[in-house]
Amino acid sequence: MPQNIGSRFIDETRFESLAPSDQSRGLPPPPLEAPWDSSAETIDLPRRERIGVGTIDLTEAIHRRISVREFSSAALALDELCYLLLCTQGVRRVVPGSATFRPVPSAGARHAMETYLLVNRVKKLTAGLYRYLAIERKLLKLAEGAELAARLTDACLGQDFVGASAVTFIWAADVYRMTWRYGQRGYRYLLLDAGHVCQNLYLAAEAVDAGVCAIGAYDDDKVNALVGLDGKDQFAIYLAAVGKRR
Repeated sequence: MPQNIGSRFIDETRFESLAPSDQSRGLPPPPLEAPWDSSAETIDLPRRERIGVGTIDLTEAIHRRISVREFSSAALALDELCYLLLCTQGVRRVVPGSATFRPVPSAGARHAMETYLLVNRVKKLTAGLYRYLAIERKLLKLAEGAELAARLTDACLGQDFVGASAVTFIWAADVYRMTWRYGQRGYRYLLLDAGHVCQNLYLAAEAVDAGVCAIGAYDDDKVNALVGLDGKDQFAIYLAAVGKRR
């Protein structure tokens, strides 16, 4: 009986199966952040110490954590969105050309995720598609239009809570940022890293009275096309809808 794709993936990403990585061969590392158009419209985000949000006991947040698929019509405040971004992919420190340090673990501090946002209802933001520039603490506006919510809902196999969310996070894996160090085993770490990021979102959302529902069921090609990813070097790896609790 032939091996299935999952078994092959595990077998072929064992350490004994790996070829030398590009890092071990002396090749230069990729950028710590995917390139972006510096002439495009950006929105500055406040520093952590200037964000006014509530707090919650960690134990309480863990025990309250649950996937929420029904949201109220209330908008998130921009400070609340910024808080969620900082708790998931905010940059604490940059080692130029080498690494970034963030609130979540990542293999070798590679942090090979880029965060995209479908904004439906966030105060001070126009509905549309944005990218979080974590190092610069900015939002990069990619597209406007309420129809984007319908497109993402369709790409998520008709899960209506995507369109009803205040914002949906779309995390994209930047493959070479991870495989430069770890070769094909880096694909394992990308999946692990995505889980770390999403769990932080669940817990942080409790502090702003919001609910989260992680999304693993989606049409890869449609989500990648919406965000502008090639599906190979960069691809959508995980999504999560966020909204105020009813």
